[in-house]
Amino acid sequence: MSGDLALTWWGHASATVEIGGARVATDPLLGDRLFHLRRYGASPAAHAYDADVVLISHLHQDHLHLPSLRRFGRDVPILVPRGGEPLLRAVGPDRVRPVEPGDVVEVAGVTVRVLPATHDGGRGPHTKLTGPPLGFRVDGDGRSFWFPGDTELRADMRDVGGVDLALVPIGGWGPTLEDGHMNPVDGAAAVLSVGARTAVPVHWGTFWPWGLRRIARANHERLFTTPGRRFVDALAGQEVRALLAAPGERVEL
Repeated sequence: MSGDLALTWWGHASATVEIGGARVATDPLLGDRLFHLRRYGASPAAHAYDADVVLISHLHQDHLHLPSLRRFGRDVPILVPRGGEPLLRAVGPDRVRPVEPGDVVEVAGVTVRVLPATHDGGRGPHTKLTGPPLGFRVDGDGRSFWFPGDTELRADMRDVGGVDLALVPIGGWGPTLEDGHMNPVDGAAAVLSVGARTAVPVHWGTFWPWGLRRIARANHERLFTTPGRRFVDALAGQEVRALLAAPGERVEL
């Protein structure tokens, strides 16, 4: 008999997946501001910091967010792209586990398979730190989920294998969607390539540059407001259940 599976999406690419008795956090960005970006919606609850393991897909500051990571328990392991370890010295080097595509890690009672992604792996313009962009497949107690991280559509997604849940990034945080991301139609194609029973879109509708809602109204609609609905529409008639999760809502699967 398979175990329970539940999801809480906190906005952007941040989620907590309960699987195999473990709470797995993805790319926690749990504050309301990041530089010029503002959260539009409810702030994450305190239990967003309750996890047994944290998965970091790449080194960008909206995915490896040090203020958020510092609030997790000091014994919570963090899987980070190899090369990003120096960023986490203050968080606690003993809990940092550098990984790269092809690695398989047993942690917190689940099995984490590390996957490649197509995205910029650098930290940003003011540092030379870089690491491979990652995705993850997690299995525990007969259940599974896939979190590809920020990526373009890839041919090898068909090799991930069928999963119970896909957490699929389908947008961004501003008036353009640069290379290294999927739009709602690409995200739907990725879900069908992998084979997922349930798909929940993430990385949309959360952060937007302060002051640009009116200036970039057309792109705000296309890149902020409607991606989730368009993702669901793109999967209509397929053998997958597409769900829109409200930020902070726990969804049992």
